[in-house]
Amino acid sequence: MKIHTLFFLLVLIGCQKTKPTDATSVAEIIEPQETLEVTNDEKIIKTDTVSIYTDGTESSTDYVLAHLVDQQADKDSIVTVKYRLDFYQNKNKTASSKIAIKGFEKGSEWMASYGLTSESSKNSPFIQISLGYPACGYSHDHYLYYLKNKELQLVHQWSTMTDSGWGSWVEIANPSTNSDPKSFYCKTVAFVPADEDENMDMGILTHSDSISFELKDSKWKKVLLSAKDKPYFEKKMTFDQFNSVE
Repeated sequence: MKIHTLFFLLVLIGCQKTKPTDATSVAEIIEPQETLEVTNDEKIIKTDTVSIYTDGTESSTDYVLAHLVDQQADKDSIVTVKYRLDFYQNKNKTASSKIAIKGFEKGSEWMASYGLTSESSKNSPFIQISLGYPACGYSHDHYLYYLKNKELQLVHQWSTMTDSGWGSWVEIANPSTNSDPKSFYCKTVAFVPADEDENMDMGILTHSDSISFELKDSKWKKVLLSAKDKPYFEKKMTFDQFNSVE
């Protein structure tokens, strides 16, 4: 199974047993995502124009202007950047958000697409935006926004890293296949080498941080259904087994 970017729903590996989890005992309401205060009088260091894609097709009227407004390096040369994201639809500015990213790599590139999954991207109010250096082994930061009636909400954010078929990412599932659903869920998936095994081709697949999302009063609420950062599913398999198309 090939690892895709997070603009596409990864193929689920079937016929596997999961570890039992008592969802009612671990369910945890997660506070809404917060972004930095947006001001229009900030000094802009540079601006990237980020086209928004739908089903792999670039829009000529919908895009995001990513304004770099601040960058600082700490004593360990780790760079933190702040961006103001201005969202444009039909070439008209509709909303803005400001984010901070720690561990920025020079040469990182933006990507953006409509939809929770590739099957539900048309006419979707969801916009997925990512920033990262375009090479294996580098962390990428991802942001899921909901933009409707000029109201913008950062629904979820996460980081991913893949390297030659290994890594960790997030799978988003939309059971209704509706482009504007009232609920959906996601989970963190990782496939890493089984270091204790003499077979260097052996890896461990895990699922963790199962989260449900529900739209209430025009705002997305999310609940963590599994123990945070602890796998609720685990299976050992070879690299070829994991990356083969079933």
